[in-house]
Amino acid sequence: MTTENYVYKKEVDWSVLHDGLTLPFANQVEFGKIMGRFLARGESKEITIYLDQKAYKAKITNVNFDSKFKRKKDTLQIRYSRNGDLAKALQASFQKSYRYIKNVRENRDSTDRTMIKVPDEYKEYLAIYTTEYDDSYIFETIVADDMQILKEMVKGQQERVFEADLDFEINDETAGIKFSLQMNKIRKLSRKIGDNLKLLYGYRCQICGKLIGEEFGSHIAEAHHIDYFINSLNNDADNQLIVCPNHHRIIHDVNPVFDRSRKLYIYENGMEQKLVLNKHL
Repeated sequence: MTTENYVYKKEVDWSVLHDGLTLPFANQVEFGKIMGRFLARGESKEITIYLDQKAYKAKITNVNFDSKFKRKKDTLQIRYSRNGDLAKALQASFQKSYRYIKNVRENRDSTDRTMIKVPDEYKEYLAIYTTEYDDSYIFETIVADDMQILKEMVKGQQERVFEADLDFEINDETAGIKFSLQMNKIRKLSRKIGDNLKLLYGYRCQICGKLIGEEFGSHIAEAHHIDYFINSLNNDADNQLIVCPNHHRIIHDVNPVFDRSRKLYIYENGMEQKLVLNKHL
């Protein structure tokens, strides 16, 4: 299973730890292609989940089977046996978030059904990837200790150098950043999210709309973290833009402010530049 494509990054919650999760797959290009040929609306299929090189059985369902919901986009659910082997393996992997959420649930009013907000130091994540087989997926864990190690690693780093190391295929022995096991997890996830967004935009810059290198049979596009990764540690799709090399270098040179509500950059000289392409923010 060498062909892996990003599906979803999910913050760990009670449902993930016990019986499953919902997969909003809008804007997930490769995943959408797979689901289009693999799963019809209202259909469920058995799938295999690989976690730490062990195989677990689960089910994927397209829940948009009832017209009363009037959903424009399909929503999928992955379900596995409550407290079954996969759930127990996830609980063992995500010990910090599991203990925190469990403790809050046991000590709050039994009628309280509000979502439990996990503090940053306990937050953990599940990354989901497709494989070369339509019915097989990889679960990869990013635990609290991984995030702490990553936080230490990025101290004092320059964002532009760090992004380059995340975005390109490079020789780890000569990389500007020395990669640990934890860093490789984050690097892989960031690149896969960025690769998906590049496909979504057809390698065009979201700021100028240009497709760089087309006349030479090449497509040059780069992923940029809106809130710099070395500060935010956020590699989610909603913190990434696809930009041409020119705009990427300009942004890092002058550090304009990104106005999320208006979807535009505000430069220090007063110039404003609105995104001309936006399918995911």
